[in-house]
This record gives sequence, structure tokens and C-alpha cells, in this order.
Amino acid sequence: MSALDGLLRETFVVCVVLALPAVVVATIVGTVVAVVQAATQVHEQTLTLLPKLVVVGALVVAFGMPALRVCASLFTAALSSIPALVRGG
Repeated sequence: MSALDGLLRETFVVCVVLALPAVVVATIVGTVVAVVQAATQVHEQTLTLLPKLVVVGALVVAFGMPALRVCASLFTAALSSIPALVRGG
């Protein structure tokens, strides 16, 4: 496997690991809000967006620093693999 393939694979894994929790939490909150709206027959657009925005914002605040550490380690790995990328190996 070439250095570029490994770097691309690691980048894809980091993107999935960082994005998946926010997407899953937003989906769960959206489903709960939709069920509540269907039960109460209140269909306000703000009620669907605001809870997702608050929960995803809290998730970013809570796990932002570890996510930045993961991004920094990926950046360090990318910089250290430049010689292998230039050689083509």
C-alpha cells in the first residue's frame, strides 16, 4: 500500500469518527422532536431546528478539544509522510 493510500484511508476514518457522533445525535433528537410534534400537532419549524442546534453545539463544546487533538495528530502524520509521498512509495 502506498503512502498516499494510507494517508487517505486515515483521513477518511478520522472524518467518519469526528462526524458520526454529531449526525447520530442530531438524528435521534430530530426523531424525538418529530414524535413530540406529531403527538401535540404543533408543527413549528423552530422547534425542529433549535433542539438539534443546541444538542450538537453542546456535543462540539464537550468533545471539541479531543477532536482537535485527533485532527492535529492527522496533520502531523500527513506532514511526516511528505517524503514518502514525494518518493512515490
